[in-house]
Amino acid sequence: MTNYPKVSIVILNWNGRYFLEKFLPSVYNSTYPNIEFVVGDNGSTDDSVAFVEEFFPLVRIIENDKNYGFAGGYNKILEQVDADYYVLLNSDVEVTPNWVEPVIELMEKEDFVAAQPKIRAYHKKTHFEHAGAAGGYIDSLGYPFCRGRILHVVEEDKGQYDNVKEIFWATGAALFIKSSVWKEVGGFDADFFAHMEEIDLCWRLKNRGYRIGYCPDSVVYHVGGGTLNTSNPKKTYLNFRNNLIMLQKNLPTVKAVAVIFIRFWMDLLALIQFLVQGKAKDAWAISRAHQHFLLHLFKNSKKRKKNSAKTNNFGIYRKSIIWDFYVNKIHKFSNLSADNF
Repeated sequence: MTNYPKVSIVILNWNGRYFLEKFLPSVYNSTYPNIEFVVGDNGSTDDSVAFVEEFFPLVRIIENDKNYGFAGGYNKILEQVDADYYVLLNSDVEVTPNWVEPVIELMEKEDFVAAQPKIRAYHKKTHFEHAGAAGGYIDSLGYPFCRGRILHVVEEDKGQYDNVKEIFWATGAALFIKSSVWKEVGGFDADFFAHMEEIDLCWRLKNRGYRIGYCPDSVVYHVGGGTLNTSNPKKTYLNFRNNLIMLQKNLPTVKAVAVIFIRFWMDLLALIQFLVQGKAKDAWAISRAHQHFLLHLFKNSKKRKKNSAKTNNFGIYRKSIIWDFYVNKIHKFSNLSADNF
C-alpha cells in the first residue's frame, strides 16, 4: 500500500487513568504512517486527562461535558474528528506492532466498510477474548456469538480461524470503520448507552448491503469488563434491553414480532434461573429491561428503516445457538454446520 489514508485511533475514556497508563504506550508506538491519536474523555473525575497531557503531549484530547456512555460518548467525540478511517479502541486494549496496517490494507482491497482484528484475552493470551474473538455472528433469535466464543466458552487460538472472513458484526473493543459510512448511518444509537451498540451499528450497515470483515493478521489483547464487569446487574439490564431494541429496529416487521415474542419467554427462563441462583438483582434487571422496552416501543419503532433489496444477511445463523449449545453440546464455532449460515 503506497497511499496511506488517514486513520484516527480514538480511545473513549471514563476514569481510566490505570488503563491509559498501562496500554496507551503500545497504541502510541503504532507504526502506521498517517495516523492521529485521540483520547475522548467522557466526563472523567479522575486525573486521566492530566496524565495524557503530561506524558503524551502529541495525543489530541477532546472532552465531553459529562458521561454520555459508550454510544453517545463516541458519537459526540467523532463529530470533531476528521479522518478516512476511525478506529474505536477500548482503553483496556494492548495492541501489537503493525496492528493497523493489515486491517486498513484489507479494507482498501476488499469492500469491507468495517472490520476488526483478532481479539485475544489479555490475561490468557493463548485464548480468544469474549468480546469479539475472531469475528461476530448472530443467531435466528438475536443471540450474538463469535468465531472462537460461543456463550461463555472461549476457545484457545490454535490458528483455526486464521483466514480473512466476512462476519456479521465487528467488536466495539477495536472497531475499524470508514468515516463516510459512520456518518451515513449516524454512528451509534446513543439510547443504547453501552453494550450491543456495535452489533446494532453493524446490522444497520448490513441492511444497507455493506460487508463487515475480520483480519487475522492483526492481533490485540483485551482485558474486558473494564467499565462494567460481567456480574454487574446494570450490564444485565443493558444487554437484555438493548438486544430487544436491536431486534425491533433491524428485523423485518413480521419476523421482529415473532422473534421478540419468543425472546420474552426465553428471557423469563433466564430471569427464573437468576432467581434460583440467588441473583435477585440480575432477575430484576431483566424485568426492568422488558418494562423499558415496552414503554419505549413506539419511540423505537420510529428508528426502523425499510430493509433495502441489498440487505446482506451473511453471518446470521439460521438455527438457535442456545439450543445447539445446551442440547446438542456444540461449544466450538468450527463444529457448527456451515449449511446453517
